[in-house]
Amino acid sequence: MTDIRRQLDEAPMGRLQVAAIILCILLNALDGFDVLAISFASPGIASEWGIDRAALGLVLSMELIGMAVGSVLLGNLADRIGRRPTILLCLVVMAGGMAAATQAFNVVSLSAIRLVTGLGIGGMLACTNAMVAELSSARARSLAVAIMAAGYPVGAILGGSVASQLLVSGGWRDIFLFGGIVTALFLPLSWFLLPESIGFLLQKRPADALARINRQLARMGHAPADALPPVDAAAPKPSFAALFGPGLARTTILLTLAYFCHIMTFYFILKWVPKIVVDMGFAPSAAGGVLVWANVGGLLGALLLSLLSWRMSVRALIIVAMLCSSVMVTLFGQGQTTLAGLSLIAAAAGFCTNAGVVGLYALIAQSFPTAVRAGGTGIVIGIGRGGAALGPILAGFLFTLDFGLPTVAIVMASGSLIGAALLMLLRARPA
Repeated sequence: MTDIRRQLDEAPMGRLQVAAIILCILLNALDGFDVLAISFASPGIASEWGIDRAALGLVLSMELIGMAVGSVLLGNLADRIGRRPTILLCLVVMAGGMAAATQAFNVVSLSAIRLVTGLGIGGMLACTNAMVAELSSARARSLAVAIMAAGYPVGAILGGSVASQLLVSGGWRDIFLFGGIVTALFLPLSWFLLPESIGFLLQKRPADALARINRQLARMGHAPADALPPVDAAAPKPSFAALFGPGLARTTILLTLAYFCHIMTFYFILKWVPKIVVDMGFAPSAAGGVLVWANVGGLLGALLLSLLSWRMSVRALIIVAMLCSSVMVTLFGQGQTTLAGLSLIAAAAGFCTNAGVVGLYALIAQSFPTAVRAGGTGIVIGIGRGGAALGPILAGFLFTLDFGLPTVAIVMASGSLIGAALLMLLRARPA
């Protein structure tokens, strides 16, 4: 009898697997643009509505709060109803939210819209992280998840380049209109090209599980299975309680806290760069260019960590990236005065911070069993994204208290340092 799990882990990946992973990379790229759309638009929003830094920090954080809730709730939903239907639901929410943002008329309405949009964005990342891990072979799993996460800065780079041009010829609402159209285009692509995870089908055992699995195995170029393997009695049930039960509690808590601290540093760079650069006297389009360079650095950091993860411990790579992140974000606040200097240091900070984020996604995917992988990813990212929401708010509060950029940068850089220390306490687990 064919051992389905071993076959998927040990056999070379087929065309369906590769195509679905590429689609998940593109979906994460879409996430990257949808999250940062508000950052590119922030100078125009502040100018049109006359809001100060503290109010802008709150607006910048709203979709991050939605992402936190969406990661937890929709990640757990994906463990119950499947990765594919949850991804389609997330796309509907994201497309609707981006379109609705073009009709916002004040801070309250835009904040509410971004909060709802964040639900879909947060759920998307939890689902794609689990989907890629379950579609990949065992050897390629960390590499595939890391490359999937690298799609985030790709979306920010490409979308940011378009956003900078839109700001030259139009207004900030055009950025959200562009994002809504592109997001909507991914709905039919995902409907026709994205399969359900075989790992999920093996775990949930719907009535037609064997037939569905064999159809997918055939499309992947693998031999069909004669019967489903025995149910893993030791596998945890899809629930929040299982993630904090014996055997998983330490992993869940340490990963969540480490992600919380590091993502606070990460989003300080991504959310405040445009406003900081504009306040230095540069045009909004130039500020968008600096943010694009931060994401170029983020992409290079993600790709390097992805390649190194093929041969080296992911956890060790993340710790090094976080330590370097703390140093580079501190340097970002130490008085760069030219666009070239700002772009260079922003790229270096993006390189280190995003390498750490990408590595964390790979570590999360290998740390949770299939039954609770999307839910575990959702908990870590969802609760951890409290740090994402806290980062822009805390920075805005410190600026309001008249702390200078050097001091604010040091405070915000400490998140990566604390995150590295927490990961040192995590017990190594097999990939």
